[in-house]
Amino acid sequence: MKQIVLTIFSLLIMNTISAQNKTLVAYFSATGTTKNVATELAAVANADLHEIKPAQAYTKADLDWHNKQSRSSVEMADKSSRPAITDKLANISDYQMVYVGFPIWWYTAPTIVNTFFESYDFKGKTVYLFATSGGSTIDKAVSDLQAAYPGINIKSGRLLNFASKKELQEFCGK
Repeated sequence: MKQIVLTIFSLLIMNTISAQNKTLVAYFSATGTTKNVATELAAVANADLHEIKPAQAYTKADLDWHNKQSRSSVEMADKSSRPAITDKLANISDYQMVYVGFPIWWYTAPTIVNTFFESYDFKGKTVYLFATSGGSTIDKAVSDLQAAYPGINIKSGRLLNFASKKELQEFCGK
């Protein structure tokens, strides 16, 4: 009987440790570019994958950054904009490390990323940012998010456009 109790206790401890070390790759992708990188990163990092999905999908017209009246232009001009998200995570507490990916819009993270950060408790978690971009760096996005969320342990980020498996392994320390 003592052996059974010790075995059960050991399994419970191992499950608790395993749950505390889980990794999540969460991403927002309007066109699929960031989704592709996030999917590859999740595989390399042995992480769960979660899409930060807008309640209303972005159309091509919504993403027309040349049009000041397009949805994305209006959202990015309004710093208080928080586009609604669906498919919310029920178990963010299971994750110790969270990679958050997004495309760079107007030199920073899309406002839907703020919705994501404000939807969960990130206390005790380490967050690594990654992005895709047609020409901007990730630096302003990192500093903007660190300033907006000083209570979240946000580490510096990295652009992962067309990242190789080796680059993804280096990024996640594998």
